[in-house]
Amino acid sequence: MRKSLLIVSILISLLFTGCRETSSNNKEDLTKIGVTIYKYDDNFMSYVRRYIESSANAKATLFMNDSQNNQAKQLEQVDTMIAKGVKALAINLVDPKSATTVIAKARKANLPVIFFNKEPESEVLNSYEKSWYVGTDSKESGIMQGKIVTDSWNKNKEQWDRNKDGKIQYVLLKGEPGHPDAEARTKYVIDEVKNAGIGVEELAIDTAMWDATKAADKMDVWISKYGNKIEFVIANNDAMALGALSSLEKAGYFKDNKVVPIVGVDAIPEVLIKIREGKIIGTVLNDAKNHGKATFDLAFNTALGKDVLEGTKWKLDANKAVRVPYILITKDNLNVAEEAYN
Repeated sequence: MRKSLLIVSILISLLFTGCRETSSNNKEDLTKIGVTIYKYDDNFMSYVRRYIESSANAKATLFMNDSQNNQAKQLEQVDTMIAKGVKALAINLVDPKSATTVIAKARKANLPVIFFNKEPESEVLNSYEKSWYVGTDSKESGIMQGKIVTDSWNKNKEQWDRNKDGKIQYVLLKGEPGHPDAEARTKYVIDEVKNAGIGVEELAIDTAMWDATKAADKMDVWISKYGNKIEFVIANNDAMALGALSSLEKAGYFKDNKVVPIVGVDAIPEVLIKIREGKIIGTVLNDAKNHGKATFDLAFNTALGKDVLEGTKWKLDANKAVRVPYILITKDNLNVAEEAYN
């Protein structure tokens, strides 16, 4: 009896040991993909990163890297990932101008590279047959943001037009200078408002580098300088919109009917809460889920040597880019943005 129990015990032990080894071996056999994020503490990119990771679950081994907003560091990370034998690269550039260097490294190693979120120049992207881009049509977000400004101003003009001159006196928090999204959003939001027949006056514009703390600091200065002259805050992204909000709250706004409307871009969950509270009037959904999924899908296909779009719902435009559409978000359709983060 004891001998039988011992044999059974040994067999069970061997069975479980074999399962662990199989699982380990399978993990070792997964396709390796190298990924860099320009900086992990960027609000929007933190969500894109999570969706890349969830898309890769049980399909690929990811070598994830935080480039800490340092281009030299990112290039070192690319070298390291190539040395580790990755089969494809997915790169969120620190500086879009460094795409040429990344492509040179990828070409030398005969690796496909998927750029995402920060778009290289089209001639650079087209210089290598194994490079593609996942992102958005930058001007679309500016146009949608302008529509939010226009519609909300027309509904609340009596309350918001403090000096009764019929024009919007605004301050604008800009993202990284030269970044395609920052430049397009800055231009098209104002163009859209003007095209709607609303006069505008720029009180101040400055970069806050997509960062909430930097935006709060800029806003502190502007409140001190312009005070109640500020009738609208336009931010190139939600992180800066949140920074502006914290500064305004500190200065006594958003109580006793003292309000300055704020609009952002990205529709991150933190901002959706503020829209529900009535402290931010709207944003534009920059679909982190589909950014992450498209980036992984393209990287995974190319890593396996398949056509870049095989088995996916994505389409390439003339510039070898998958364009993830924006969605205008206000209090009336918050559920659309909330569902995107479920």
